[in-house]
Amino acid sequence: MRIVTRPDFDGIVCAVLLSDVLDIDTPVKWAEPNAMQNRLVEIETGDIIANLAYHENCSMWFDHHSTNKPEAPFKGAYNKTAPSAAGIVFNYYKGKFKRDYRKLVKEADKIDSARLSIDEVLHPENYPYIAIDTTITSHNMADEPYWNRLVELLRHNDVHTILQEKEVSKRIAVVAKKNKQYAGILKEYTFKEGNVAVTDFRSLAKAPSGNRFLVFCLFPEANVHVKIRYHNKEKDKVIVSVGHSILNRSCKVDSGKLCSQFNGGGHKGAGSCSFPAAEAGENIQVIIKALLEKNP
Repeated sequence: MRIVTRPDFDGIVCAVLLSDVLDIDTPVKWAEPNAMQNRLVEIETGDIIANLAYHENCSMWFDHHSTNKPEAPFKGAYNKTAPSAAGIVFNYYKGKFKRDYRKLVKEADKIDSARLSIDEVLHPENYPYIAIDTTITSHNMADEPYWNRLVELLRHNDVHTILQEKEVSKRIAVVAKKNKQYAGILKEYTFKEGNVAVTDFRSLAKAPSGNRFLVFCLFPEANVHVKIRYHNKEKDKVIVSVGHSILNRSCKVDSGKLCSQFNGGGHKGAGSCSFPAAEAGENIQVIIKALLEKNP
């Protein structure tokens, strides 16, 4: 029996809950949403998928992304209006956990639905759970041991004990420093089309990573953000992410549904998709046009 989830805070909390209630000691199978949607992840009977697209081989499935609901019946739970997949898992097994995870799930709800203040975006290192969230990046699969370590830490320790862990505190400090640098990079590589902020990292050798909400503090008049980057060093595939502003919540476009037109997905507030680099010019314009048409 394996837990299959994505490497973000919601996915990690899902893994914490499932490993606790089902006594799973098998290492988590980490997977990217795009890989699941394109059937690139091998799923086995007995696998429990959370916070990712459904696969018919799994034994249980939990999710909240509006584009992921399957037509076939399944064991588990789905709720497209839930703020996090972790909350769905928590409610499904309510009363059966060995520890009290109510605070952890509440933070997962808050972080995954991006209910953050400007200060929490600018200074995440001052907020324990948000600080931990900033150390989780899906761009480097070499971080798998760290993600698994976070699952264990969150399963058995309080958040203040976790913050004292050498690896965690070191990563938080590094992220805080990088975010200051990231602000300058965003200003240089972001332009506006109407209420859409577009960040294009394709001219860089490697796309930088940073706080995904920082762009809205720098461009407060934008209500949606489009980030463009190459998938790998071969530059044969482009990844596009679409996310609603957490400060100006007036965007009416369903990001997940928009990205599903390009074999991607997500939920209303955030989505992503990928396509061959040769098709990027046309597809990106379609995405931006759709965002402009429904913007106030």
